[in-house]
Amino acid sequence: MPDRLSTTLAALADPTRRAILARLATGEATVNQLAEPFDISLPAVSRHLKVLQKAGLIAQGREAQWRPCRITPAPLAEVSDWVEEYRELWERRLDRLEDYLSGLQGKKRSTTRRKRST
Repeated sequence: MPDRLSTTLAALADPTRRAILARLATGEATVNQLAEPFDISLPAVSRHLKVLQKAGLIAQGREAQWRPCRITPAPLAEVSDWVEEYRELWERRLDRLEDYLSGLQGKKRSTTRRKRST
C-alpha cells in the first residue's frame, strides 16, 4: 500500500487534477463548475475527483442535491515539507560550490598578479 506522500504526488502528476485544485483554491465548486473549463466528460471529471479525494486533497460536502468540493490543504503541506528538505540540501550544496569557486577565482587572481610582477 503506497504511503500518503506517494498517493499525493501521484494525484498531482496529472495536469487536469492540478487545474481542479487551482480552481478549488479560489473557493468551493460543484462538479459541473469544475468540469466546465475541460473538454472531457463528467464521468472523467468524477474519476479525477475520486483520485483527489483518495489522496485527501479534496472533500465533498452535501447541500441538497449539490455536492460542492473544497480543497483540503494538509497533504499539500506534507509535499511542501518534503520538498523543503531537499531545497535546504541543495542550497547547502550550492553554497559549498560557490565557496569552492570563489576560492579558485582567488587563487587565479593571485597567480595572475605574481606573473605580472615578475
